[in-house]
Amino acid sequence: MTRTARDDRTQWQLIPDPVGTSRYWLAVVSRDHVRRGVELGVAQANHGKRAPVERMRPGDGLVHYSPRTGMREGAVIKAFTALGVIEDRPVWQAEDQGGCFRPWRRAVSYDTGIREVPIDALRGELELTSVPNWGVVLRRGLVELSAHDFGVISRAMIGA
Repeated sequence: MTRTARDDRTQWQLIPDPVGTSRYWLAVVSRDHVRRGVELGVAQANHGKRAPVERMRPGDGLVHYSPRTGMREGAVIKAFTALGVIEDRPVWQAEDQGGCFRPWRRAVSYDTGIREVPIDALRGELELTSVPNWGVVLRRGLVELSAHDFGVISRAMIGA
């Protein structure tokens, strides 16, 4: 069951975390896959590998960035497409999805009331995009974000 943070806005306003325990992540995922993950209340990264989702901890913030609507195809959108918080549940391996694909996943509480925000609208404010060749960093699939960048992105997506 997907829980939304819409009823608990204070959860989204704790940026940066006052005790410094949370980390913030940006996962690069096609919008089609992001929408499916939001429906299921899950996240996976780097084509279902275990190590990336193991790095995430309960209470960590998660932003999805989608370069396209589909994986390796579809319309170019270059937008932040989902926002959530990692739930306090262990990592698990999904059942076979057909073709022997069993991705590793984490439970995520997504805010379903957000709006997609093009990365170009925030480029001037983000530390992530302030370095040359910042797009190459996104090829890693899962990138740790600064508290500043997570705050900028989440406020834009929430409309605060």
